Amino acid sequence: MNSIAAIFDKDENKTSFQKIQSQEEKPGDHDVRVEVKAISVNPVDYKIKSSLSFQNPGPRVLGWDVSGTIVELGSKVRSLTLGMDVYYAGAIQRPGGNTQFHLVDEFLVSEKPKSLSYKEAAALPLTTITAFEAIFHKLKLDKNSVKNILIVGGAGGVGSIAIQILKQMTKSKVIATAGRKESRDWVRSLGADFIIDYKEDFSTQLKEKDIEGAHEILCFNDTDMHYPNMAKVILPFGNICSIVETKQPLDLNLLKQKSAGFLNEFMFTRSLFQTEDRIEQQKLLTEVGSWIDKGKIKSTQTIDFGDMTEENLESAHRLLLEGNVIGKIVLGKLK
Repeated sequence: MNSIAAIFDKDENKTSFQKIQSQEEKPGDHDVRVEVKAISVNPVDYKIKSSLSFQNPGPRVLGWDVSGTIVELGSKVRSLTLGMDVYYAGAIQRPGGNTQFHLVDEFLVSEKPKSLSYKEAAALPLTTITAFEAIFHKLKLDKNSVKNILIVGGAGGVGSIAIQILKQMTKSKVIATAGRKESRDWVRSLGADFIIDYKEDFSTQLKEKDIEGAHEILCFNDTDMHYPNMAKVILPFGNICSIVETKQPLDLNLLKQKSAGFLNEFMFTRSLFQTEDRIEQQKLLTEVGSWIDKGKIKSTQTIDFGDMTEENLESAHRLLLEGNVIGKIVLGKLK
């Protein structure tokens, strides 16, 4: 079958996308084989691509946002059926979805929302899992409590779905950071109650809006840059949950007097360590999918790069690296 892999070219001293012929593996007991209809790109893709080198040239098939149709079932698969349209993020230690047919653990896969196209659905899994786990599994937000939740990086892929989950599935007030007018308009359209500029002092801006501080903070952009601002506005007993690695040690003493906590969210943890509760990702995608089919939550797809080709993947990665993408970039099936 055809796949598009990232490969380090030793002569050119750079990594590029190349179409390769991949061997179709036999599915494991709990695997399903999916005919890939659409994919989305995420920062994890270019991070892995950039890690390839002379010593580790690849090939590495990327792509951890997939929608498609199940064409084969492992011998012990019970939660999914042949011919089902599905969406999922997959496992980072296995080949990704930039291919024609993809093997994935059934417990990570949910039925695709019926109201969405394949491309609209492919924009959602990784960011939805990340946001949902951060909100409900890490911050343990009570769906009935009324809290001020600050989202740092409101217009990005994770921020875009997190705003909607918070507004539709909780009673929280959402404060989102955004810079450009386009970003501010986008997060407002998703339901953000308040918007502040990520380049300015958070505390001053919140006080101008008569907001004392944030009960909880979701950091979806540059933890190092925003940590001092976040530590300043987090309220006593609150938590900061970040999805972004730090490049330098954080001064946790800034949180000490408030008894505030710092948490990490990595949506691949369950699949990477094969935790017994990894079916939680199937469940949460199904739950969010029901809200989508009710018209309460919308796809975060904003840019369509056409079919999956080497050139289109390169262009999508280049645009994502610029750091100004609102929502998600999607591509169609590999032909």
